[in-house]
Amino acid sequence: MAATEVILLQRVEKLGQMGDVVKVKPGFARNYLLPQGKAIRATAANRDRFERERSQLEAHNVKRREEAERLLERLHGLSVVIIRQAGESGNLYGSVTARDISEAAAKDGVSFSRQQVEIAHPIKSLGLYQVKVQLHPEVHLDAKVNVARSVEEAERQEKGDVTQVEAAHTHVDADTVEQANSEMLENAPVVDEAADKAE
Repeated sequence: MAATEVILLQRVEKLGQMGDVVKVKPGFARNYLLPQGKAIRATAANRDRFERERSQLEAHNVKRREEAERLLERLHGLSVVIIRQAGESGNLYGSVTARDISEAAAKDGVSFSRQQVEIAHPIKSLGLYQVKVQLHPEVHLDAKVNVARSVEEAERQEKGDVTQVEAAHTHVDADTVEQANSEMLENAPVVDEAADKAE
């Protein structure tokens, strides 16, 4: 299948900076970049429009980045506790997903969407995990996720007093996330071809 050419409206990790014209898989463009407003199709009309609006887009991006940097300072050292049932070996009955992490943070008064949480694979064991929260395309927060059976166990894990086998410390690899997203979106159903063509 032929690649789709798009103009990036913001920095996209491992892809390019705002204003770059890049070739991507059609499914990735159709189901991720275009609907999320991260890019527009690289037609002649869109290239002209982008050039006319470039300074406005760049100013808006700077403002959003500054807001994200202020938020990053406030959230530095963020730790989220998630209570789950687990077996004797520490394996969870179910798993912890990006949605669970954003919901747990919201209970602590910190607001970000599940789409901002980069997690390569759902968490399936008790323990401490490091995840990346994308506050802005150029600003990310490293947050700690403490998965335990009880608040008391979470406190012991935080202090390092856990005798059970702990899950491996996981830091999300951006390449793995991008590849997983790309594969998932490439195989996803068509969202709205008519709206795509209208761009």
